[in-house]
Amino acid sequence: MKKYENTGSKDTRSGFGAGLAELGKSNENVVALCADLIGSLKMDEFKKNHPERFFQVGIAEANMIGIAAGLTIGGKIPFTGTFANFSTGRVYDQIRQSVAYSDKNVKICASHAGLTLGEDGATHQILEDIGLMKMLPGMTVINTCDYNQTKAATIAIAEHHGPVYLRFGRPVVPNFIPADQKFEIGKALMLREGTDVTIVATGHLVWEALVAAEALEKEGISAEVINIHTIKPLDEGAILKSVSKTRCIVTAEEHNILGGLGESISRVLALHDPLPQEFVAVNDSFGESGTPEQLMEKYGLNSAAIIASARKAISRKK
Repeated sequence: MKKYENTGSKDTRSGFGAGLAELGKSNENVVALCADLIGSLKMDEFKKNHPERFFQVGIAEANMIGIAAGLTIGGKIPFTGTFANFSTGRVYDQIRQSVAYSDKNVKICASHAGLTLGEDGATHQILEDIGLMKMLPGMTVINTCDYNQTKAATIAIAEHHGPVYLRFGRPVVPNFIPADQKFEIGKALMLREGTDVTIVATGHLVWEALVAAEALEKEGISAEVINIHTIKPLDEGAILKSVSKTRCIVTAEEHNILGGLGESISRVLALHDPLPQEFVAVNDSFGESGTPEQLMEKYGLNSAAIIASARKAISRKK
């Protein structure tokens, strides 16, 4: 099976910017809206090349969502851009009423999610956004792992009709998904086959899962690694196929342990195949100020935590 290797580190938000710039050239219905964070969201190129299709809304996120919903009525495909905290928590009512309930074709694109926002601290480090968005009927929820996958996902969601929440981040992280890898909404990506434990990860934790699998192999433990980039709709078939072989699972995410990917997978297991599951996630707390590396270590969101959880899951097998 193909081995995924780091081809150079990049930030995932730049993948969004690159994907949006490409869409600007290929799809005249794509429009972009930003809440005073053009540079942070890497929307500069789209604005420069398509000023007539770019709307600087200012620090008025609720208005941005309302405008985006209105633009869909005329056949436009609006991409909104701001920090994840402001993309979801600040405007949840507008998303629920004007986008999700109305089934508007709005792409809510959110950077600076999770603990890896770093020094800005707990007020900006939203860890409940996936839970908020996946509970909205009809909302597709995507959490990408690197630059290439974020670029591919940005392009792919323009072809998907319906509301989408696309989550990515600020820090520079390993870039390991091939640039030509097709992005399929709702289709898990098998990164490494194994027989002893399934490791399912999303976002920045996918690379950490691969690092953990390499270390576990040296212990004689065969770990299967699956990249769940689409939280909703969830690829239940891929999960059940994997655990039918490994009989235990670890879920890893940069999100609250409540309401995220881990809980979605718990539901699938409870309904179809109950077996040991261990969670790598933030244990129902807010974050704090610190470097991304410091925070990921303190809150147990790294390869070491995944390795420990894999050992524990294996020990619980009957």
